[in-house]
Amino acid sequence: MRFPILPYLYQPVFCRTYKTVYNPWRFWFLHQVRYLERCWLREYRPDEQHHSY
Repeated sequence: MRFPILPYLYQPVFCRTYKTVYNPWRFWFLHQVRYLERCWLREYRPDEQHHSY
């Protein structure tokens, strides 16, 4: 994975609803976390079998 330079540069700076991350290392870490969460949500499928008790 490479550093996401465009998302880093295009962050909304003066927006009240978005917390701008100025530290590139912190941005990189948060970007990786969000990426892994999206992958996990995309691949996770709960068991579709319904158990009757």
